[in-house]
Amino acid sequence: MKPLPHSDHTDGTRFFNPPYLRRETAGSSRIRPLSILKWQWNRPKSDWPSWIENPHPTGDPHAGVPHGGVQLTFIGHSTFLIRMPRPDGTITTILTDPIFSQRCSPLSFLGPRRVRAPGRQLADLPKVDIVLVSHAHYDHMDLPSLRALARRGDDPLVITPLQNARFLRKTGLRRIMELDWWQAVSSAGVQITCTPAVHGAARTPFDHNKSLWGGFMLRDETGHQLFFAGDTAHGRHWALIRERLGAPDIALLPIGAYAPRALMASVHATPEEAVSGLRELEAGRGIGMHFGTFRLTDEPMDEPVHRLAQALRDRGLPPDTMGVLQHGECRNMTWSPPERA
Repeated sequence: MKPLPHSDHTDGTRFFNPPYLRRETAGSSRIRPLSILKWQWNRPKSDWPSWIENPHPTGDPHAGVPHGGVQLTFIGHSTFLIRMPRPDGTITTILTDPIFSQRCSPLSFLGPRRVRAPGRQLADLPKVDIVLVSHAHYDHMDLPSLRALARRGDDPLVITPLQNARFLRKTGLRRIMELDWWQAVSSAGVQITCTPAVHGAARTPFDHNKSLWGGFMLRDETGHQLFFAGDTAHGRHWALIRERLGAPDIALLPIGAYAPRALMASVHATPEEAVSGLRELEAGRGIGMHFGTFRLTDEPMDEPVHRLAQALRDRGLPPDTMGVLQHGECRNMTWSPPERA
């Protein structure tokens, strides 16, 4: 791997979360192996079901999308199908952090196993124009799913933060573009800007933070914006993104995998922190993700959704300020609701 160019988030060999992005209590993104072993040894027994059936999927991801809005299909975890209409009548189709595999693990027989099927199967999706891969963790960069997408012949443009292309080239996907934070590219009528996140990345015990992590701001030709946060802790990046790129109409924000806080506060946001992030972004509305698919941490399966609803009540916000889609749900959403959060 070539030496990294020096910046405020790399020392030339590894990436890091610069202090100006972190909250005072967030600490480092480095989770020590000994801490992980102690946690795993003392981990409470899971109350997650071994399997749960999804509701019957609603909506049609092949249907047209009305102008003045966007279509979202929640497939599970951090995987969304996003369809953005263009003034010429075409639709740009974007897939985020696609994972359709049974496990998010380097091994097919060991590691976190999904407790529900993907809300939609890859074979049932329309042609994908753009794929966003936020970072190298196995629950976000699933190479088997990306290989399956390559075999479909869609030939999408894959956009990912720095030093992730070396993994993605193994999938057979040909068009891969790496972006640093704040770099942007335009494709199929959508401007995509890579944004900071407070997180980390690794695929082995030996490549900690050798690749960058981030989120993506999507801006269509009418100036409306959708923000996909990737995977992140709570941080000062929310306000910085708002300041530099403007407020998104819709924000897709992580709400799960936050317990125990002593380990996870540096890499994953709680539902309450997601609501704070939504307000700092000044987003029109929020959609929760990163919950209810793989048991990665210790909170009960349904707790993130319940805590999200309670956080809105505690702040006196309307219940539709931020919610979740059912697995497999396809919904047309209008831009610019009357009031922002």
